[in-house]
Amino acid sequence: MMMLSDDELGVYVVESKGGAIACITLSLLCLGTWPALLALLERRGRLPQHTYLDYSITNFLAAIFIAFVLGQVGESSPEVAPSFITQLTQIQDNWPSVLFALAGGVGLSIGNLATQYALAFVGLSVTEVTSASITVVIGTSVNYFLDNKLNRADVLFSGVGCFLVAVCLGSAVHSSNSADVEAKLGKLSGDCKAVNREECQRLFGGEEEEEMDNVKEGTAAFLLALENKRAIKVLGKSMIVGLSITFFAGLCFSLFSPLFNLATNDQWHTLEPGVPKLIVYTAFFYFSLSCFLVATALNVTFLYKPILDSPRSSFKGYLNDWKGRGWALLAGLVCGFGNGLQFMGGQAAGYAAADAVQALPLVSTFWGIYLFGEYRRSSPRTYALLVGMLVMFAVAVGLLMASAGERETR
Repeated sequence: MMMLSDDELGVYVVESKGGAIACITLSLLCLGTWPALLALLERRGRLPQHTYLDYSITNFLAAIFIAFVLGQVGESSPEVAPSFITQLTQIQDNWPSVLFALAGGVGLSIGNLATQYALAFVGLSVTEVTSASITVVIGTSVNYFLDNKLNRADVLFSGVGCFLVAVCLGSAVHSSNSADVEAKLGKLSGDCKAVNREECQRLFGGEEEEEMDNVKEGTAAFLLALENKRAIKVLGKSMIVGLSITFFAGLCFSLFSPLFNLATNDQWHTLEPGVPKLIVYTAFFYFSLSCFLVATALNVTFLYKPILDSPRSSFKGYLNDWKGRGWALLAGLVCGFGNGLQFMGGQAAGYAAADAVQALPLVSTFWGIYLFGEYRRSSPRTYALLVGMLVMFAVAVGLLMASAGERETR
């Protein structure tokens, strides 16, 4: 059971190892779900710029909710751990930690933005596996030393090793599945104009829903109809582009957790003596603020100057696009609460252990198979590799959680 304390601190603090693991587990479910919602909208033809702007709004609102509800209750103790509102007025003293939190938000925002495009090019499962593995190898190692080796090294780095094995298996899954797709398409080119509008209606819904069964998931007709419907056209394009975007996203993700760690624990002693460290909720607010500002600026720019051959739009077009807006807003809330739970668990048990949420491909792969029919009608080799990847990820997340320590509180 998660144990919380509000005596003297004016904030709710996760104190127990069990509570930290509960936060990390819930975070894993949330962070594995929101990419599926964004991918769903892209596959239905909604522009990624529109989706990410909606997502950014509710993502920031989730941070505000967490900060005010959990960071501003009870009696405050300014000398030890001020409440959220109190720390907002102390920026002249704690600005070095605020800068770390803001920098972490920039990393997450750019990483999430890159992920949205990578999802279209290389698919949900491969995108999440690759970016998560990079995050674990770099971010978890950095957090381990920042946390003064709070976690059990033998267990922690065994988990990191399992992630690396899962990465290799994930790459093999992608390679095998790509071969399956090529076999299905045969000599067809990436030109999807051969698929007419009626076929798309049968596949994705419309006036003739009773005919949807005529296009089976995993078939060549399915792949071509999907290409004709989706917002970002990918068939016939080099996979190097998608993989490069995925690796870039993973690099951004590997930086935001260590930066947040520095913001809340001040391992580099940037604060003056006597200045309280940022509580999790204050750091999360600044983190989410920069994430929101960067995402808004970039996506408004992409409305008028789109990248990767995405359709051009406008701010008026965004405001009038209500199709799928509810799903985009939900994705932002899910991601916002997922990030908050990750940081709450990391503050209690160590941010290296909290990086167990990078096993989110377990959840994302489930949604990819259930919602999108990924790997449907693939070869037995692809299925065997997929099962191996998921098993290795399950072992990895178990080891990272088992490595959790308990941070000393003063």
